Amino acid sequence: MSEIAIKVENLSKAYQLGDFGTGTISRDLERWWARLRGKEDPFLTIGEVNDRTVKGGSDIVWSLRDISMEINQGDAVGIIGRNGAGKSTLLKILSRITSPTHGNIKIRGRIASLLEVGTGFHPELTGRENIFLNGAILGMRKSEIQAQFDAIVDFSGVERYVDTPVKRYSSGMYVRLAFAVAAHLRSEILVIDEVLAVGDVEFQKKCLGKMGDVSKGEGRTVLFVSHNMSAISTLCNNAIVLDNGQLRFSGDVETAVKIYADDEPLNGDTAWEGNEGDEHIRLHKTWVVCKNEFNFFQTDSDLEIGVNFEVLKPVHGLIVGFTLYSEFGYELAYVQFDDRQSDSPELVTPGVYSKRFVIPGNTLAIGTYRIMFDLGIHMIKRIITAEGSLNFSLENVNGLGRRYQTARSRGRAGIFRPDWAVEK
Repeated sequence: MSEIAIKVENLSKAYQLGDFGTGTISRDLERWWARLRGKEDPFLTIGEVNDRTVKGGSDIVWSLRDISMEINQGDAVGIIGRNGAGKSTLLKILSRITSPTHGNIKIRGRIASLLEVGTGFHPELTGRENIFLNGAILGMRKSEIQAQFDAIVDFSGVERYVDTPVKRYSSGMYVRLAFAVAAHLRSEILVIDEVLAVGDVEFQKKCLGKMGDVSKGEGRTVLFVSHNMSAISTLCNNAIVLDNGQLRFSGDVETAVKIYADDEPLNGDTAWEGNEGDEHIRLHKTWVVCKNEFNFFQTDSDLEIGVNFEVLKPVHGLIVGFTLYSEFGYELAYVQFDDRQSDSPELVTPGVYSKRFVIPGNTLAIGTYRIMFDLGIHMIKRIITAEGSLNFSLENVNGLGRRYQTARSRGRAGIFRPDWAVEK
C-alpha cells in the first residue's frame, strides 16, 4: 500500500475584502475573547463562499471551506474547477506560501512549486545563483544541486546567460528556467499551477513530458492545475474537482472530467459583452456566428469567431487567441490570432481592436462545442481565461432548413467532417 504524501483535514481559508485595519475595537475584543476560550472567530462564520455568479454582501469570503483529502506518494493529481474555485489558494497553502484559517495539513517530503512566473527567484542574482538558492531552500546539499545543474541548464536553454542576473532575462527565458529548477531539483512533491499555459506549444509539450517522467519514472508526487482536460487525462491518474471553494469530487480522472464538464452547462450562448480584464487589457465582446438563412448553426456553413478588446497601456507580446473544446471539456484546437512566438515581441499601442477567425464549412462534425478566449502577455501571464466563453451546437440542415442526420454522422465518433471530392 502506498504511503500518504499529503493529508488535508478540514482545510479552510478566509479572506477579508476591502481595506485592512478598519475594524472597530469592539470587534477586536470579541475576536480576542473567542480565541481566549478556544472558539472560532465569530466574524468568520458570516462569510460567504467564493461564488462569482452571485454578488455577496459580506466582507469575509471563504476561498476554501472544509477540504479533506489524501494524496498517495507517486500520484499525479489534477486539480480542476472554474475560475475562483480555490485551486490556486489550495496550492499556495500546500506550498506554505500562505497559511490556512482552519484545518490541518500533513506533508511527507519537500515541495517544489511553480505557481507564478519567477516565484522564488531573486532578480539581482544570476541564473546560476538562483539555481543554488532554490536548492538550498529545499534543504539540498551543494553536491546534490551540482549533480542536477547541467540538466537544469540544458532543459531551460539558458546556458549562454546562466551567469547573467535574471532581471535581464526575457520572459521566455525566465519561465523556462523556473520550470527547469522546480522539476529537476530533488523534491518529493512537485506543484504546478496554470503558469505553463503562458508558454508556446513546444514548451508546454516539453514540460508535460517532464512532469510525466517525474511522476511515473521517478515516483514523485505531482499536483497539476489546468483547464486543459486532455493534459489532465494524459498526465494524471487521479483528480479532484473544486467548486466555489468546496471539494466536489476526489477520485479517478474520467469521473472528475465528466463532473467538470457537467458543471459548465452548454447553454448555447453565442455572443458575450462585458468589461473584463486588468490595467493592461479589457475584453469587451466575443461572438461566434454562422451566416446563413436559418437561425441555427449548420455543418456546411462557415463559422466566424471574433473578439473585441481594448489595450489600455502599451504591451509587448500581446497574445489573443481561443481554445476550442468538446462538450466534455477536451481541448480540440488552440488558435492564436497573432502567432508570434518570439523572445522579442512587438509593441501593441493603446486602442480598441477587433479580430476575426473563420472556420470553413464541413470542417467540424455535428456536436456541441465550447470556445474559451485568451488574452495575455507572451510568456508572462494570462489575463483572461473563462470570461467571454461561448457555446454552440452544429447540426446538419437540408435545403428546407430542417435538421437531419445521415449514416455518416449518426452515432459516429469524431469531430471532423471532411468534404470529400469524388472522381471517376
